[in-house]
Amino acid sequence: MAAATPLRATALHSVHLVLRAKMVDFGGWDMPLQYSGILQEHRAVRASVGLFDVSHMGEIEIRGPEAGALTDFVTTNHARKLHTGQAQYSGLLYPHGGFVDDILVHKVAGDHYFLCVNAANQEKDCEHIRSQNRFDARVDLTSDAYTQLAIQGPNALATLQQLTALELASFRYYWFRDGEVAGVPARIARTGYTGEDGFEIYIPPAESERIWNELLRAGAAFDIKPCGLGARNTLRLEAGFALYGHEIDASISPLEAGLGSFVKFDKGEFVGREALLRQKENGVTRALAGFEVRGRAIARDGCEVCLHGAPAGWVTSGSPSPSLDKNIGLCYLPAKSLSGPGRPIQILIRNQLVDAVTAPTPFYKRPR
Repeated sequence: MAAATPLRATALHSVHLVLRAKMVDFGGWDMPLQYSGILQEHRAVRASVGLFDVSHMGEIEIRGPEAGALTDFVTTNHARKLHTGQAQYSGLLYPHGGFVDDILVHKVAGDHYFLCVNAANQEKDCEHIRSQNRFDARVDLTSDAYTQLAIQGPNALATLQQLTALELASFRYYWFRDGEVAGVPARIARTGYTGEDGFEIYIPPAESERIWNELLRAGAAFDIKPCGLGARNTLRLEAGFALYGHEIDASISPLEAGLGSFVKFDKGEFVGREALLRQKENGVTRALAGFEVRGRAIARDGCEVCLHGAPAGWVTSGSPSPSLDKNIGLCYLPAKSLSGPGRPIQILIRNQLVDAVTAPTPFYKRPR
């Protein structure tokens, strides 16, 4: 019998253990699910500020004279239209139009693009990009060079501003700059996965513990809380963000997942373009929809979704919403059945059909 593969750990693993976090296997990584509790951590991010270790995420760097051309060819969005210091959400696709992964693309320079990719996919993503590389560009998996921290919530700016000379208020959403955090070289991006304002920072792993503690100290006046993957999931679900392996995977296209706005057909050739054009011409047969459960039952991923008592789709994500005090989720349904929100559906939960109704997403929008 083969020995189990040991879980990978971030540079902050020992800190999580000292804080008595509940640890879980997440895509082969030993990661904190929660510290004080998912509900408390979720509410801290919505009301004030939370700090996440997201160093399990991967980084891929594309450099060279044709770095922009390669990045454009392997992604759905228009990378070469980015300004230096700008980021965008995008997709890596297979030729048949399904997702290899969903990613963030950062333009560091005309010959340098920095990709943040999902944890369990980083090696696969890198090999996929290399397999498509017919350009004068080099592709490097550089995940070991970075710790990634996310500071999220209304007081994220006031917390992080204490530790950097960069004027964070001048950062627009999905823009980034290189500078320092507490004297340490850092890439600071105004991005996040919570539906709140906030920043994601990339720092050398050797400085992880010190910067983590400096951020907790800087946020103490705002009652900052360390937050785990549990709160990250409920926050992203309220914001209607897709999670790889749930809303998107190799069998799902961006058009089916409601991510067509991130597909730029007019930029020319890219991997998956022809398949998506055919799907666009013929129309999608299934589509992602939000829903609210009528009652207190919780629809978890994998539950069957029924129309008129007959199976018609499946739940991709479901959870109680701490912000809205209702049970919400995302599911796939036949596209022809989705004429708008308010469509009655039933979800098979523990062998019982439970009433629900389709709902617009995002479920939660932060106050402006």
